[in-house]
Amino acid sequence: MFSLMETLTPLAQAAVPAHAMAFDTSLLLWTHTLPGGTAWSGVIRRGNTMRFTDTRGSGNVSMLLFNAANPSERYNMPDTLKAQHTAYLTSGHVCYSDMGRVLCSLTADTCGWHDTVGGSTNGQSVMARHGEARFGAHRNDMYRNGQDNLQIELEKWSMDKRDLVANLNLFSKLSTDTTGSLHFQTDHRAPGQYVDLRCEMDVLVVLSTTPHPLNPDPVYAPTQIDLQVWRSGTATANDICRMHCPENARGLLNTERYYL
Repeated sequence: MFSLMETLTPLAQAAVPAHAMAFDTSLLLWTHTLPGGTAWSGVIRRGNTMRFTDTRGSGNVSMLLFNAANPSERYNMPDTLKAQHTAYLTSGHVCYSDMGRVLCSLTADTCGWHDTVGGSTNGQSVMARHGEARFGAHRNDMYRNGQDNLQIELEKWSMDKRDLVANLNLFSKLSTDTTGSLHFQTDHRAPGQYVDLRCEMDVLVVLSTTPHPLNPDPVYAPTQIDLQVWRSGTATANDICRMHCPENARGLLNTERYYL
């Protein structure tokens, strides 16, 4: 969870990366830097867009999404993939809840591939790959893992490890070989890549900036992600995500009826 005093950036100081698709900065609500290895959670209101920017081209954001008014409704990975006939997410795709509504839409994306099946790290996997670095000796440089980070944030909203459902991994790409094994890819990454997620509902967003569990880097080196949130409105009649497939049109209609 964040403190407004700590994370709000004055609008006059807020900057959009030079390469990024511009938006009206007068609509910017706040900005925040998520240090590598940390966690964050908060409610993003319907009609606001989040831009995640991987400043160094080596970041990962493990993400959970919930209906802020009723967290028993949450991101559903199987429905999201089968409705859109895809195994990954990019611009034009949406994130479905387990009630057939659209939690958020990917309206712009310079990365091109966001992982949906890789999960998040746990304490055992981090220990096996990187060893141990406890807070007592390493303070903020301690080794954190995705599952613990997400669970800590969930507990702030009266949830627990039972609510650790399948998560998204922004900026991470997996491929498969002929045996069906998954492999972490880095050739699509570049500094300054961003993805925009427009909230179609009031969404509780839970984040961890820990490395992807299949990232083979032997060095524990999570990197920061920049976050901007602005007023964007919701999907229009000819929106890229609504027009992507008939299922998305129905999902957005279900969402709009929910708010009538």
